[in-house]
Amino acid sequence: MVSRLFDATVLPHLDAAFNYARWLTRNDAEAEDVVQDACVRALRYFSSLRGDDARAWFFAIVRNAWYSRIARHAKVTSMTPLNETGDSAADDALDPEARLLQQTTVAHVREALAQLPVDFREVIVLREIEGMSYKEIASVVQVPIGTVMSRLARGRERLLALLKSEPALEGVL
Repeated sequence: MVSRLFDATVLPHLDAAFNYARWLTRNDAEAEDVVQDACVRALRYFSSLRGDDARAWFFAIVRNAWYSRIARHAKVTSMTPLNETGDSAADDALDPEARLLQQTTVAHVREALAQLPVDFREVIVLREIEGMSYKEIASVVQVPIGTVMSRLARGRERLLALLKSEPALEGVL
């Protein structure tokens, strides 16, 4: 019974949790491990889920699992790039030149996002990529909503500065 309820409540958020973990870790294999750890913890503490916001609850567990891994490993020694083909579908309606420009722009945004400090990167990913509300992000990151808003504003400013300094994107932004 608990297993079916867990599956119905948590598993729909597995892909989004992996995407979030991948942005945190910047490493596909590490992200898989973090999500696996988070699933084990979520199952163990499933009874602590209150209300109907399973997504934010599970993302908070993913985040805590990542921080636990960092504490255990102290320093990640090898990083592999994100799977460039897995999470962005090319717009088939675009001509080849426009598609290449789109792919180049996406690659530059990813690189710039990866350069941000984790505090800024995670709130931007949760808001802009995962579409979470400020309240949900505050629950995941375990900070007040005002802090989320501040981190988003400062993170967006830094991201824009990084993108503007990229000569290949002149005229695009």
